[in-house]
Amino acid sequence: MSDNPYVVRRESRSEFIPVRGLQYHLRHWGDASLVTPERPPLVMMHGWMDVGASFQFVVDALADDRYVVAPDWRGFGLTDTPQEDSYWMADYVGDLDAIVEATLKPFPGVTQIDLVGHSMGGNVVMLYAGVRPALVRRLVNLEGFGMPATVPTLAPKRYAMWLDELKEPVEIRPYKSVDAVAARLRKTNPLLPADRAAWLANHWARQDENGLWQILGDPAHKRSNPLLYQVDEVLACWKQITAPVLWVEGDQTDVGKWWGGRYSKAQFHERLKVVARHETHMLSPAGHMLHHDQPEALARRLEAFLAG
Repeated sequence: MSDNPYVVRRESRSEFIPVRGLQYHLRHWGDASLVTPERPPLVMMHGWMDVGASFQFVVDALADDRYVVAPDWRGFGLTDTPQEDSYWMADYVGDLDAIVEATLKPFPGVTQIDLVGHSMGGNVVMLYAGVRPALVRRLVNLEGFGMPATVPTLAPKRYAMWLDELKEPVEIRPYKSVDAVAARLRKTNPLLPADRAAWLANHWARQDENGLWQILGDPAHKRSNPLLYQVDEVLACWKQITAPVLWVEGDQTDVGKWWGGRYSKAQFHERLKVVARHETHMLSPAGHMLHHDQPEALARRLEAFLAG
């Protein structure tokens, strides 16, 4: 445990709302009275094996108060886990549509949100902004690179792999203490300071009746997806994005660890050219969890972009 615990600057509150048959957990910061058409709700969507609380450090670093909503995706954090054995991108898009509708409902005359997504969440928000362009005023993608291109001949092997995985149980190992959870977070991301790791561990995991700390993520997320990633379909959605887009990446992110030589940063940036209005920025030093590594620098970049 850090000797100097992280001190939250802006306290959040929790809310649970029904979304497509699940009780969804939403974390809120700021006063709803701050919302105007020029400063709409800022909705922040986390990545794979993460939680909405992960954005606390960026929210704390914002110079001005802003009404912020950060949900836990289905099967993560405090949101319900569906009784399913696999997860599908379309479900995340459907959940986000319901969340946006619920977020805007209390604000007559406010018809758009500002939308941020990290990693998996970045992939989802890019699709959503192309499918519902009128609802997104500004869009920020934090390292949501997409996936390598596929070809139809891969389908039989992919389906067979998925069927085989369905027969095997999946688990996420527990930890003996919250300190061990924090150590795990820092092992994955050496740039994460000890005080932030200690704070985040209490939101990333929960102690069970046996005293073990269980990661708040459905192990089924680890199963392969049998559906091939269709780049042409994704880019068709991206072409419909009308909001200005900010892309932010970390200088230490190594996509080769994920995909080897099948997909590179250069290939992603080539895809990004289909987005009519976009700008790119790199944070340093920062890796994939750049909102943990450089929350102050990211907050300055978000403020400038969202201000237009």
